[in-house]
Amino acid sequence: MNYSESPWLYSRHRTREVIVGDPAHGGVIIGGDHPVVVQSMITCDTMDTAACVQQTLKLVAVGCQLVRITAPTVKDAANLQRIAAELRTRGCFVPLVADIHFKPDAALEAARWVEKVRVNPGNYADSKKFAVKEYAAAQYAAELVRIEEKFTPLVKLCKSLGRAIRIGTNHGSLSDRIMNRYGDSPLGMVESALEFARIARQQDFHHFLFSMKSSNPKVMIECYRLLVARLNDLGPDWNYPIHLGVTEAGEGEDGRIKSAMGIGSLLCDGLGDTIRVSLTEDSQQEIPVCRNLLAQIPTLTFSDSALRLPPSALSFDPFTYSRRLTPAIELADGVQCGGEHTIRVVVTRATFDQVAPKITPKADVKPEAVYENLSLLELDPTQEIPLAQLASDTQLVTVKDGTPLPVITAFRLLATKLRQLDRRNPILLKDCLAIEPALPAPIALLRASVNFGALLADGIGDAILVRGETGAGQSLRLAFNILQAAGCRSFKTDYVACPSCGRTLFNLQTVTARIKARTEHLKGVKIAIMGCIVNGPGEMADADFGYVGGAPGKINLYVGRTPIKFNLPEAQAVDRLVDLIREHGKWVDPD
Repeated sequence: MNYSESPWLYSRHRTREVIVGDPAHGGVIIGGDHPVVVQSMITCDTMDTAACVQQTLKLVAVGCQLVRITAPTVKDAANLQRIAAELRTRGCFVPLVADIHFKPDAALEAARWVEKVRVNPGNYADSKKFAVKEYAAAQYAAELVRIEEKFTPLVKLCKSLGRAIRIGTNHGSLSDRIMNRYGDSPLGMVESALEFARIARQQDFHHFLFSMKSSNPKVMIECYRLLVARLNDLGPDWNYPIHLGVTEAGEGEDGRIKSAMGIGSLLCDGLGDTIRVSLTEDSQQEIPVCRNLLAQIPTLTFSDSALRLPPSALSFDPFTYSRRLTPAIELADGVQCGGEHTIRVVVTRATFDQVAPKITPKADVKPEAVYENLSLLELDPTQEIPLAQLASDTQLVTVKDGTPLPVITAFRLLATKLRQLDRRNPILLKDCLAIEPALPAPIALLRASVNFGALLADGIGDAILVRGETGAGQSLRLAFNILQAAGCRSFKTDYVACPSCGRTLFNLQTVTARIKARTEHLKGVKIAIMGCIVNGPGEMADADFGYVGGAPGKINLYVGRTPIKFNLPEAQAVDRLVDLIREHGKWVDPD
């Protein structure tokens, strides 16, 4: 299966065009040769028409091209008429997207008033109870008939009105039926979406696109690659556009790193026709991140076909994560890398000299080796690799500065050539192959996150070196944060926090800050903060603890997927979360 034309040369995946709204009056065309469309979601109550209009206008003012609004009930969906009318009266014709989960009737109502409807297959026709059940072939077929009966009316209505549909699966809300057949897997997400796509195609409806969202960048990357490979196998007329996003990315630097890893690496693979960066911040903050991320792709990709590159297979399986096998070596005194050791952080001598005096003995963020002190072989993978210098698999290698390739292509090529030579040498990854003028910190963060994120998701890399961020302390912190976001090591509390929307039952930014203030010293503990139950119990399946909005002013607490406390008053919920962490032996007192 192939998800891109070449792992070395950038070529945008060609998709059919899906028109959303009237392109002559603010609408957009997604797919084809058109630029990637940037979108976001407002966060207020859908019944508050004035607030919805105000937030939409603010998003449009900073460059948002599609605005999504939740419609959890028929009543909310009906109010989209007022929101749309008020926006049009004010001269704003941005296409609106209704976000639907549990209510097919709400989808039918919303389609009357907005240009696009997003449905989540795991929630639209199924109720999720985490039930374990074996489905006989006849039972499974009957379930598909039931789903068809629920989804077909929306397809027919959208076809008659000229509306678009996004078939958006989420890792956290796969149906029990899909989970029991395919597991909690990328394959399950793809199959869930294809079931709905087949129903649409039965009605000769092709005005739809796909999304495969997860809070885990590695899972998200695997899902999209697998989806595009499956679409390619199904035939040229299955070339539907792709929406990219890492859901529940969080806030601040962590949210930007996760989003850049998932979205950016796929954009570099040529995938993606529309994107959203989901931050636990005001929605307007998402748009500049989207724009900055898109602006980096030409720099981070390679399109010079004059340079001869091998047609050989990749050194990794793009659809299943597996870390590249290497021997363990000594990177520095007392520091091992490769093998089963964690991925290490290397710094330049200049960075070490600045940060070393400030590091305490118990510090979790500290340099683990100095670049200039390494026993390191630097190779140009565009040239023949000298075997005489690779007599041992224990020689640490990297790509030579000045190699005429972007970072992702260069390190993929190095890993492939080492495999061809039957060599398993550990690899030091770099975020750049040339020392450039100082980049603005937000751009350095995005570039490093895309480059490292793509390679780490490929299973390549045993140590990393950040040089694009010139601030010494910032570059050290960025390296550790990238490894944490990629799931390669854990040096601090890990948070999965959803972006706010009209379904959210508490102030996500305030509550997230409150929870972090109490728990950010809990190294290795993962806490999910979810505004409602739409994706909560599923998306936080690998979290240790969950804080989920259950009703207005009421919070449910989870351990993994298991609900433990129900309907706690919000004023008490953070204290009870701390108590729960204590009860399960995960609490330590802060220094």
